[in-house]
Amino acid sequence: MSAPRSHRAALAAAIAVAAALVPGIAAAAPISAAPASTPRAAHGGVLTISNGSPWVDMNGKWVDFHTDVRDLAWNPSGTRAVFVDGNGNLETANANGTGRVIAVRHPAGTVFSHPTWETSPTKPAGYYPGNNIVFTAATRTSSQLEWVGVTAVNAKPSVFIAWNGSNWAYAGGNVSKDPEKKGSFAYDNTRTGDVYIEDVYLRGQVTSLGRGSEPSLSPNGEEVVFVRSVRGHDHLFEENVTTGAARDLTPNTTTNYTEPTFSPDGTTIAFRAPNGTYTIPATGNHTPTRVSAATGLPAYRG
Repeated sequence: MSAPRSHRAALAAAIAVAAALVPGIAAAAPISAAPASTPRAAHGGVLTISNGSPWVDMNGKWVDFHTDVRDLAWNPSGTRAVFVDGNGNLETANANGTGRVIAVRHPAGTVFSHPTWETSPTKPAGYYPGNNIVFTAATRTSSQLEWVGVTAVNAKPSVFIAWNGSNWAYAGGNVSKDPEKKGSFAYDNTRTGDVYIEDVYLRGQVTSLGRGSEPSLSPNGEEVVFVRSVRGHDHLFEENVTTGAARDLTPNTTTNYTEPTFSPDGTTIAFRAPNGTYTIPATGNHTPTRVSAATGLPAYRG
């Protein structure tokens, strides 16, 4: 199954579950014991894996967040996490799972997913603050990107991109000296099957990067890695934002590689496979290295 088709199926399934549980999304029974820890090398930083349980794998050590954790992402310094909790709400928390705050409560029939911590200079006009959480809000018939400030508490989000099908935002440019790249983010659209990049600082300009899904924008804002179906398998592609030059990082794969993410220094890409979590250098074609048998959404702490 190709990445766009599989992603649409997963999104539809999540929406169907939420609709069936209206007005609330039921939380799974808590897990009382941590999985066995298996410490591993950093491979570009503190690599975390969230799998929908309360336990988050951080370089092989499991940390209890005391609620189901889905789609976890980190602020640039790695001190604060954002995720979707067991009730479907958008939460933030400290890196050890304490200090949990509900940023946004999900409306009935709406599924939140894949938040990203977007940090940028304030727009010259002053109407768009520079530190935000951007996330997907989906119903049975549509999905759009919304945002709140990083310190939001039970806030009402604003619509960022109302284009139906917009999904999977991922901010980058945290180390870029170019203000146009700071805070910009990549996202996909499940209706077109393409990946886009949004320049949030000056013009709100949107640029298409071609076919793909599940994009991740590099810390310097210059590269995007994403998933594209090739000969029946999901490959990882990397594209230069300025030149549009794209290359297949995993041309010889015979399985599906999905959900890629850049390390904080931009040198390593972590991603998901059916049998665990892998990394690969961001510099070209290399054999992927399995760094964990745990499966889930990989994310790096800064």
